Amino acid sequence: MSLLHPPRLITASNFARDVVTSINRASSRIAVVVTTIRADDTESQQIIDALCRAAKRGVMVTVCADAYTYTEPKEFILRSPKRHPMRAYQAIKVERELKSHGADFHWLGSRSNFGFAGRTHSKWLIVDDTIYSFGGVNIDAGSLTNNDFMLRIRNQDLADQLFLQHLRLLKADRANHATKNHQFKIDDHSTVLVDGGLVGNSIIYRRACHLARDASSVTLVSQYCPTGKLQRILAQKQATLYFNHWRRANWFNKLLITFGMFTTRQATRYTRESYLHAKFIIFTMPNGQKIALTGSHNFMFTSGLIGTREIALETTDRAIIKQLEAFLDKHVK
Repeated sequence: MSLLHPPRLITASNFARDVVTSINRASSRIAVVVTTIRADDTESQQIIDALCRAAKRGVMVTVCADAYTYTEPKEFILRSPKRHPMRAYQAIKVERELKSHGADFHWLGSRSNFGFAGRTHSKWLIVDDTIYSFGGVNIDAGSLTNNDFMLRIRNQDLADQLFLQHLRLLKADRANHATKNHQFKIDDHSTVLVDGGLVGNSIIYRRACHLARDASSVTLVSQYCPTGKLQRILAQKQATLYFNHWRRANWFNKLLITFGMFTTRQATRYTRESYLHAKFIIFTMPNGQKIALTGSHNFMFTSGLIGTREIALETTDRAIIKQLEAFLDKHVK
């Protein structure tokens, strides 16, 4: 497997337009995994409309969203419409719209009996042989205005491999269990890492710790403050951290960030007003080589502890790393 077409970083602000163009050209398959999905602004509605048109013209369309994310303190239950909070109602409206046009829709984790366990935080969108993944963008208004990105990669072998992951995810979720963690090489420079949802077992977090331990310097970008073993390693390194300050987060994320900053004593260099949702680390090794780890994982210990499904790309590809560095310079610093 090799990348014949150079990967391109697509910012959240350009994501909807790019994805809609791809979906409108789709001829065989579309597979979507997101944490949140709503049609609550023009751009998110355009994505849903494009998915509906594709399904109606005979393209296989399968969309998966995380059920737990829509659970709120109001005792929200998917099968009890009268008790839906607005954002859950909007998500269910999208579900019904997609199904009415012939698409398959699946709530991931709806059978889980252990709260956060079974949560899906992975994000990918496969359109024929084009993949949008290894970033943090969901489908709703907030996600499309966050400081975030996805990588767009055109490669049939990679699309086929990721589609197999999509099918494994659906099969495991129907049986209410995790899948094995998985990794596969794209080429000599890049490897895909998939957390299958095993409790206390994240290959992405372990790999981040391993690379951080060997690195001479580290630059981390994340929604949250890193925690656990990774944080302890970074505290001993020349590490530059960019994550949201608690003052810029909503109430739930504010609690997570405040707890992380208080317990780790880590400070953030991120000062911009836009909410940071991108997640990547660039490791500079003692020999000068740079290795990037980018995807859906926030590099928090608890993500692996509770068995959250995640996806990431580990790469030494200079073309990808230069785009991450450009994103860092333009949108984060």
